[in-house]
Amino acid sequence: MDSSGGSKGCMGQFTTFVRTRKGIILIAEIIACLLILILFGSSGAASYGSLPIFMAIYSVIIFILFCCDLHNQLTFIHWGWTDFIRALIGAVAFIIISIVVFVNFRHGATIVGGVFGILTGILFGYDAYTILPSLKKRHTAAPTGPTDGI
Repeated sequence: MDSSGGSKGCMGQFTTFVRTRKGIILIAEIIACLLILILFGSSGAASYGSLPIFMAIYSVIIFILFCCDLHNQLTFIHWGWTDFIRALIGAVAFIIISIVVFVNFRHGATIVGGVFGILTGILFGYDAYTILPSLKKRHTAAPTGPTDGI
């Protein structure tokens, strides 16, 4: 479509979404996952690299869905709950993996990866915390009174 119409181009949607709180959080999660992957991969904890890979890919998919406004077009999945579950699992999993890494490894890069893992778990937890109010707003109370007007 031409630029005089109301629709933005792909780059316009990207720059608009990246400036939102959700866009910033998703970019930070992706970068943190890649950093943890590098730190775990460069030390003895390379076997724990599957979590950051999975969460980075999952976050990229959610980022693309929200950036391109596909979550409003693909309505067969409730994307709010999907995003909340992703963030909650990421928070719990990163904190657990980081504690396991602290207990089992003493290599410098692994310790730094564990610290970043806990910080990333907190970031995912914050993301889940920011998603929760939007899930509560969508639910409306069912009418409890009689519907026949009496």
